[in-house]
Amino acid sequence: MDLHYSTTRIRGRDILVPWTQISGRNVIVTGRFIRTAAVQDETCVEGEIAPNPHEFVARLKEWEIKPDVFTFSQKVTDTKPRFHYKLEWDSFAVIPITSYDDWLYKRARPDVRHNIRKAQKQGIIIRSVQFDDKFVQGIKEIYDECPVRQGMRFWHYGKTLEEIKNISGTYISRADYIGAYLGDELIGFVKLVYVGEIARTMGVISKHKYFHLRPTNALIARAVELCEQRNISHLVYGEYRFAGKSNSSLTDFKKRNGFEEVLCPRYFVPLTTKGNLAIKMGLHNGIRRCVPEPLGHGLLKLRSWTYGLLATIGWTRLSTTRQEQLP
Repeated sequence: MDLHYSTTRIRGRDILVPWTQISGRNVIVTGRFIRTAAVQDETCVEGEIAPNPHEFVARLKEWEIKPDVFTFSQKVTDTKPRFHYKLEWDSFAVIPITSYDDWLYKRARPDVRHNIRKAQKQGIIIRSVQFDDKFVQGIKEIYDECPVRQGMRFWHYGKTLEEIKNISGTYISRADYIGAYLGDELIGFVKLVYVGEIARTMGVISKHKYFHLRPTNALIARAVELCEQRNISHLVYGEYRFAGKSNSSLTDFKKRNGFEEVLCPRYFVPLTTKGNLAIKMGLHNGIRRCVPEPLGHGLLKLRSWTYGLLATIGWTRLSTTRQEQLP
C-alpha cells in the first residue's frame, strides 16, 4: 500500500502521522508503544466509517507501517452491534431532534429556559455568521481570554490568527457557524458540522466574563432550531461521560440542556501479536484509561490546581515567549 504522511490534530496539537487510503477512507496511525490505526476524522465521515471492516483488516496487516490495532465505530444512528470483533461502548451526548418546542419544554431543564430568556433580556443576539477574518479575530479573542478551561491548559490559547483560521475552517462546505453577540462583540460561538442526518458540534465556547449572561444556553437553543430546519435527526455534542470521570460539570451542563447518553459500538481488531496482547491486558485505550477512578479524580484535581497556579503567576509571559519563537 502507498505510504504518505499527513498532519492531524490530537489534543490541540498538530502532529505528522503516516496514512494510507482504504475503501475511499484515509486511515492514519497514532501512538508510540501501541500503534493504532483508525479512519481520520471518523466522526465527520459521511456514510459508514469502515464500509468493509474485513478489507481494512486484511490490507492493514500487509502495510509496511505494521499497526498493532485497528479501531472503528458505528454512528449514533446505528447503535446495534453488527460485527464480531472486540467491542466497547463510546458514550455520546445526543439530542434526538423532533421539534424545537419538544426540546425546550420536554428535554431541557427549567433553568435552561430561564437562562435563554435571560440572555435575550440582557441584549445578547444569536445569529448565523459568515466565516471571515473578522469572525476569526473574534474567535481568537475568546480563545485568548484565559489559558485554563475545565481545569486544564486550554489548547487554543495564544495561537495565531492563521492557526485559528485553519482549525476553525475545517469542513466549511457543510458547516454552520452560530455567534453570540453583545453589541458588536463576539462573546461565544458554536460550529455545527453536518454528517448526513447528524449534526456535530465542533466548538462550543463563550467568554468567561459573560458567563452570568448565559450565552452558551442560547447558542445551544439556536443549534437545535437549525437542526429542525435542516431535518437533522440527531445533534451530537461530543462525549457524554469522560474516561475516569463518571460525573463532571460538562456532563451536567449537557444533561441540563437536554442531551442524553447514547452508547455506540466501538471495535478493536488486533493486527499483531503485540496488539492482541494489548487488547487482552486492556492497554489498547492507553494507560490513562487504566487508572482507577478515585486516583484519576485526585490527579485531575492536582492538574487543575497546577494550571490555575500557572495562570495566576503569568502564563501570558509563557505564551508571549512561544509566539516570539514562531517562524
